[in-house]
Amino acid sequence: MSEAPVQNFAIQRIFLKDVSFETPTGSEVFKQQWKPKIQLDMNTRTEKLEDNLFEVVLTLTVTANMDDEKIGFLCEVQQAGIFSCEGFAGDQLRQIHSVNCPDILFPYAREAIDSMVTKGSFPPLMLAPINFEALFKQALAQQAKSEAAPVAEKTH
Repeated sequence: MSEAPVQNFAIQRIFLKDVSFETPTGSEVFKQQWKPKIQLDMNTRTEKLEDNLFEVVLTLTVTANMDDEKIGFLCEVQQAGIFSCEGFAGDQLRQIHSVNCPDILFPYAREAIDSMVTKGSFPPLMLAPINFEALFKQALAQQAKSEAAPVAEKTH
């Protein structure tokens, strides 16, 4: 009777890797009524550090666009974590890096963004929660769909 491999997932460290805050129009932005269109762009990346040690970086970029197409502010946070992932492989490991790790990192990134925005003299910005599991499933479905699509033959 073989034993199941030991699986262990643990946070080793959470840290702020990079931050940026800009108010491109300067004080001009405060002369108009504040009704921006908020755009959120998100990205994650994973880097293997050692055998069972990975760095996962969640990058959130928030842009506040004004009606006159000027940017009120641009805020970017790279929230990172070092995670120990022992006994996981393939899709299971990919899911941990794409779902579990960003779930852990997101509240830290959201707080950093809110703090920078208020220090920039703008109203608080509390980003809505993100369902990383749904995004992961959507990415898997998209990947399966693109792999199943027939390859068009080249004609000369």
